[in-house]
Amino acid sequence: MEQIMQSILWGLVLLICLTSGLSVFYSIRSRRSSHAGYRGLYAARTNICMGFMLVFIALIQMFMFEGSTVRVIVGAVLLVLGAFNLFAGLRNHGHFQRHLSAEQK
Repeated sequence: MEQIMQSILWGLVLLICLTSGLSVFYSIRSRRSSHAGYRGLYAARTNICMGFMLVFIALIQMFMFEGSTVRVIVGAVLLVLGAFNLFAGLRNHGHFQRHLSAEQK
């Protein structure tokens, strides 16, 4: 059981590193883009990656360690923030994706 928990922990840490790196990548692309549509699209992808990263951090906080009240509250706050970032990013991504596809027609 301990080895399974360690594997899950390392998998979550790997996912946190991946989503963090993607978040930085899309943030840089968003800031360097001169086209407003692509700038919004990359910013939306940044929000999506940050949302997943916060959800993964919340999962580590809530399930991988002994549950104290403070740890569960911090995990719940991170989970809500992550879900909000994920929802806003997906909504904005759809908006900018439609805007760019209409622009190309």
